[in-house]
This record gives sequence, C-alpha cells and structure tokens, in this order.
Amino acid sequence: MLAPYRRLFARPGALAFTLAGLLGRLTMSMTGVSLVVLLAERRGSYALAGTVAAAGLVAMAIGMPLIGRLVDRFGQARVTVPAVLYDLLPFSGLLLCVRLGAPDWTLYVCWAAGSAVPNLGGMARARWAHLLRDEPDERHLANSLEQALDELCFMAGPVLGMVLCTTIAPEVGMITAAAFGAGGALLFVAQRRTEPPLAEPPLAERPAVGRGGSPLRVPGLRVLTATFLSTGMIFGALDLTTVAYADALGHRPVAGGLLALVAAGSCVAGLVFGTLRPSGPTGVRFLRGVAAMAGLLLLPLAAGLGGVGLVLLGVALFAAGTGTAPTMVTGMTLIQELLPQRQLNEAMAIAVSGIMIGISAGSALAGAAAEHAGPGAGYWIPAGAAALALLIALAGRRQLGVGARATAQKDAERVVSAAR
Repeated sequence: MLAPYRRLFARPGALAFTLAGLLGRLTMSMTGVSLVVLLAERRGSYALAGTVAAAGLVAMAIGMPLIGRLVDRFGQARVTVPAVLYDLLPFSGLLLCVRLGAPDWTLYVCWAAGSAVPNLGGMARARWAHLLRDEPDERHLANSLEQALDELCFMAGPVLGMVLCTTIAPEVGMITAAAFGAGGALLFVAQRRTEPPLAEPPLAERPAVGRGGSPLRVPGLRVLTATFLSTGMIFGALDLTTVAYADALGHRPVAGGLLALVAAGSCVAGLVFGTLRPSGPTGVRFLRGVAAMAGLLLLPLAAGLGGVGLVLLGVALFAAGTGTAPTMVTGMTLIQELLPQRQLNEAMAIAVSGIMIGISAGSALAGAAAEHAGPGAGYWIPAGAAALALLIALAGRRQLGVGARATAQKDAERVVSAAR
C-alpha cells in the first residue's frame, strides 16, 4: 500500500518539506490541550482555559486567511519567517502573564494576538499542486498523504502535550509546541527549490486596479467552506461528547484513546484512499464522501444511545473516522481545481478557518448537551452536523460541478478575469 507514496518522495526536495511541515503542524494539535492544562493548573479554572482557547481559535480563523493572501502575493518564505518570529512575542507574553499572575484579560489579549499562524498544511498542498500540476492522479495521492499526516498530528500531538505537561511542568507542553511550530515552519520555508513561484508580481509592483478579490467570490469555494464548517462541528462535538460519555461511565482517562481511534480511522482511510484511482468528476466524489461520512456518524450515535459500552463505542468511532479523510481529501482537491494557483493558499486557509469555527461551535453545542441531556445524547450533534454538511453540499452541487461542471468552471474563470 505504501509503494505509491514512495513515488512521491522520489521527487527532489519532497521528503524534506514534508517532514518539516509535519514537525511544524504538531504545534496545532499540541497547544490546545497544553493551554488547557497550563491554565487549569496555574489559574485553577477549566472555564478560563476553555474561553481563552476559544478566543485564540476565533482569532486564528480570522488571521489565517489573511496570512494565506499574503503568501499568495509575496511567497511562502517571505511571509512565514516574519509571521513565525512575530508569534513568538505574544506567546512569550502569555507565559509571562501566567507566571506573574497578571489579570485574566491579558491572557485573552496575548493568545488572540498570536493569530498570525501560517497554514503549513495548505502550503504543503500548494507545493504538491505545483509539483504535480500535470499529474492529477499523483496530486490525489499527495492530498491523501497530507490528510493522513494531519490525522497523525491529531493522534500524537495531544498525547505528547499531556505527557509533557503532567510529567515535567505545565509550561513545558506549550514551550515544546512553540519550538516545534517555529522550527518546523522555518525548516519548511528553507526548502526553496520546491516553493511554488509567484503567479503574479507582488502587490507593491502591481497597479491598484489589478489587486484582485477574495477567493470567496468563487461560488464553489463558498459551498465548500460552509460544508467544512459543518464538518468542523462534527470534530468539536465528537471530541467533547466522547470525553463526557467516558466520564459519565467513570472511565475519563479512556477518552483520549477513544479520540485517537477516530483519528486513526481517518488516517488509515486517507492512506488507502490515496492508492485508489479517482474516477468521475471531483464534485461527484465529494458528494459521495459527505454522504458516506453522514452515514458512518450514525454508528457512534447508535452506540451512545444504546449504552453498548466503551469497547463497541471505540469500534464505532474508528469506523466513523474512516469517513472524514476521503471527504477532506476530495474537498481540497476540488479547491485546487476551482481556484487559480495565485489564490490557492488563501483559499485553503479559508476552508481551514471554516473548520476551526465549526469546531468551536460544535464544542459549545456538545457542552450544553452534556450538561442538560443524557451521556449519549450528545452524539446527536455530530450526526446532525454531518447531515447538515450533506444538505449544504447537495444544495450547492451545481457550484461544485455536479451536473453542471462547465458552468462552475466558467464562473471561476470569470472571477479570475475580473480580478486581473
């Protein structure tokens, strides 16, 4: 199964930027749990930890597309290096505020200020899209690999952060995450031979009338972003509901393992999906993926409501996880088809921001359900979010090229022409 992936790494520089990007992306999955443990330990409040984390997530969802736009205009290295160095300042400020007992509002300010986070996953996919621009099958394989690496980070990052925070000191998880993020990002952009060339001159060198508009002017991206927002609700609600369910059964420490099974199912599915030869329009494949994801998420709902125990719930969660990777892979491939190269980083950052906002909303809804309903009732939320994602995708199928692919492509071409 891994033989096709060896073909990808045979390309000069591919292995180097992939490993560097993997190291940098670990920070995204480590900081969440590390921040919660740090503030819960030093300030004694899970509520404060949760709201500070949510504020940072919202700020990042706003800042990431802006950084993506700058990357498209000026290049990955020219934007990432100053962004990484800047982010170290509010991060250091947060640790100092916690250490010195500063007022709570300073924590919100520091964590929200560190929102200039480059989307390394999107930049890696942009590199693959450039390297494999004439090889759609290989591009599908590369997108599957990147999704599997994302899931690997979500399996390893929280565990590593928790171990460091609880065995050494509460601050160590955050410090390690920052070191991984900064080091990985700088190593990533140091791989200059695989960096996509600028499709246009930098903003300062172009006339004011030709600066272009947002990728959201492409209808297909609006549909994908809304679908991904609902998908983010699945992730947020599934995580919190699983923790609450395990806690209600008196096995809260098992919750981490159950969540790892979701990521493991998605990781395995992503690797297998990459080896399959894609057939048919990408929009049709995306609809099939969303439909499969919605169907598979009925399994944790049935397990939770049926009270079948943690073992069968784990099996259901692993199976549910297998539906997310193919959907995400195909969605990212569709973005690469709908958007020109010069807007690719911003477009993928917008999609990721939609997921992040969805995670916040899903967590909030699942938290309310855990407080006011039975232990398994919270699984209605990810199942409902998956159904909503399917309805959105079906409603926007023409924009995704399902049944009217030529129309969607013409819409994208018109937007590109207008932007120029």
